[in-house]
Amino acid sequence: MGRGNKSRSPRMAAELLAWYDRHGRELPWRKKRGAAVDPYHVWLSEIMLQQTTVPAVKPYFERFLQRWPAVEDLAAAPVEDVMAAWAGLGYYARARNLHKCAAVVAARHAGSFPDTEAALRELPGIGPYTSAAIAAIAFQRRATILDGNVERVVSRLFRVATPLPKAKEELRALADRLTPDQRPGDYAQAIMDLGATLCTPTKPACSLCPWNGACEAFKAGDQESYPRKTPKAERPQRFGFAFWIVNEKGEAALRRRPPKGLLGGMLEVPGGDWTSTVPARHEAVRNPPVQAAWRWSDGVVRHVFTHFALELQVAAATVRGRPLKDAEWVPLEKLGDAALPSVMQKVAKLGMATLVAPGKTVGAKTARAKAAAAE
Repeated sequence: MGRGNKSRSPRMAAELLAWYDRHGRELPWRKKRGAAVDPYHVWLSEIMLQQTTVPAVKPYFERFLQRWPAVEDLAAAPVEDVMAAWAGLGYYARARNLHKCAAVVAARHAGSFPDTEAALRELPGIGPYTSAAIAAIAFQRRATILDGNVERVVSRLFRVATPLPKAKEELRALADRLTPDQRPGDYAQAIMDLGATLCTPTKPACSLCPWNGACEAFKAGDQESYPRKTPKAERPQRFGFAFWIVNEKGEAALRRRPPKGLLGGMLEVPGGDWTSTVPARHEAVRNPPVQAAWRWSDGVVRHVFTHFALELQVAAATVRGRPLKDAEWVPLEKLGDAALPSVMQKVAKLGMATLVAPGKTVGAKTARAKAAAAE
């Protein structure tokens, strides 16, 4: 199967679909045999699966459907509830766009998703890959799917030397040649399953692959060298502080982040700016959110975002009443229901451990003295 052949390969599509009929994954958002496809389920799963693994998505998908069984239900929900239900899944702009998209579908499309790639792409949060996946899987439109799994399969199949991300358009053209007119939804799921279960990044199970006879990388014995990738720049490191504050009623002080930007609209533990240098502790307690006897954690919170890594030192204190006026005071037993992103869940865990562990405290007077001595 040379690259000069511009015709599609119905034989290869048939081989892959036969493999999928026997070995396709059973996933909660896939239609049961004989059942109709629900576009709402397809859309919800595809948004959740963006840059997120299948095992991580499964419980969120099931909880969302239990709470909001139809797109109209999701559209009518307060955005704060949707953000809270999404907490821990990451990439929180997806949750905001999910709610916006549901509102548009409910208001402008009478609760029915558009059935073409072009129309789907006009909805909030839906780009080229997601529109193609929904069009193919939900509406049986012939569409070229190109996610990370498909990029890996196609780059090995044709032994594409161009590194990613530059190779995307070349891979898309090659993937289009393989895409059949018949059963486009099953084919889309089949090629993604192939990449997820057999054509894996390391130790691919090539002997079980229905396409091993046509795979150029397999023939050359260098399949793990593909796809080629441009070396990534080193991820920047940022540092900061977080102040874990609990009152005598067992309520934690949290703040709502601005609606736009990183972790937009989510709750956070109060803290300072995240900078490229490690700030001194006496600087942090020079102007804390509240005056208290602060106790420092022995460890730190580490978290990796897409574009930088973060390290937070945590100070914890107990207070009386609700001295932080701009905070939302959340009962500790309800933290699991709050819109608390993963990094802040780590802060809360370390903060609670710090409060119950023996250790030194830094009161307001001591903090001011240390700050003055450092000047």
